[in-house]
Amino acid sequence: MSPSLYDFAKMVQLSDRAIDFDAVPWVPQTDRVWFKPMRFDLARGSWVNLLKVTPGGKVNRHRHSGGQVLAYTIQGTWRYAERDWVAKPGTFVYEPPGDIHTLLVDGEEEMITLFLLEGTIQYLDDEDRLVYQDDVFTKLKLYNEYCEQHRIPYIDLTY
Repeated sequence: MSPSLYDFAKMVQLSDRAIDFDAVPWVPQTDRVWFKPMRFDLARGSWVNLLKVTPGGKVNRHRHSGGQVLAYTIQGTWRYAERDWVAKPGTFVYEPPGDIHTLLVDGEEEMITLFLLEGTIQYLDDEDRLVYQDDVFTKLKLYNEYCEQHRIPYIDLTY
């Protein structure tokens, strides 16, 4: 007798996870930008994190290569210098692969946004030269190093 669909799914799928939001630290990227990782999918090259930016902060001009980006604003407002729209709580943003932009927070409240990212983030100078790049592996490394340096219990988010 063949297994039921439920039994088959249990045999081949990853188990579900519930991550305690408060147990994962905010990892600094710059003096006004932090990320809080929720998931690293090493096989797909994707990751999920919350991004927090204080007023006056920015994420330098960058291009998303190798995949789309999905974002949902939870708190505060933010925008891209190259666009006319402003994201506020409840705003959903889709970014196609190859999109280039500079994230700015010019409101009076810190911004917190959930990002689902794929591929590579390539930081560019004004002449479109690559300055630095991030991907699922560099983000995982930053998270690991931050936990180690600050003696914070490491939670395995690679699932």
